[in-house]
Amino acid sequence: MITDITINANVRDGIGKGFARRLRAQGMIPVAVYGEGQDPVAIAVNAKEIAQILRSETGHNSIFNLVVGEGAPSTVIIKDWYVDPVKGKLLHADLMRLSLTETTRVKVSIEAIGEAIGVKMESGILDLSLREIEIECLPSDIPDHLQVDVSGLRLGDHVTVADLVYDRTKVKVLVDETQVVAGILTSRLSEAVEAPAEGETTGSEPEVIKKGKGEE
Repeated sequence: MITDITINANVRDGIGKGFARRLRAQGMIPVAVYGEGQDPVAIAVNAKEIAQILRSETGHNSIFNLVVGEGAPSTVIIKDWYVDPVKGKLLHADLMRLSLTETTRVKVSIEAIGEAIGVKMESGILDLSLREIEIECLPSDIPDHLQVDVSGLRLGDHVTVADLVYDRTKVKVLVDETQVVAGILTSRLSEAVEAPAEGETTGSEPEVIKKGKGEE
């Protein structure tokens, strides 16, 4: 989605881990900008500004303006980013320049809508096996997400990429349309308890046969 956000940045005059640590101590992060047939540029950007974009409703698919030094603004999108796995702090980002008149490839999330019959009436589990999908479209046509209706699914049923809801005149999906997106699985959370046979003593607790751990 195109936004009215403009971020100002400065060209980086240093490299290496030590320089990056000093940048982060100042609230900045190292960023690389590339694309549109221009040379890559190493810049320093305010970490909070990039983090706010990533946390926004459109997230990494937000399209915004980048001004480096006294240069003209470039239209960019966040192509990649790296977060400290322990502290959760943003460490680095890659920005890609965009032309608003040429198609680009991005990844968007998949959102399941509706409550499946197999979940509501048959104690099944909704398994969303494809959570993100690569598409190609003009920057102005990048959707927030693609939806798939799962309300009619029963146990054993599934939906595929062909069932996704989106504007096919503007967006091209770059995966096989037969790929499964979501399905209804039998619950693995129940435990089967064997009752003692006739004549057997019940001096101990009945053995519980444990199933494998359910998938997240």
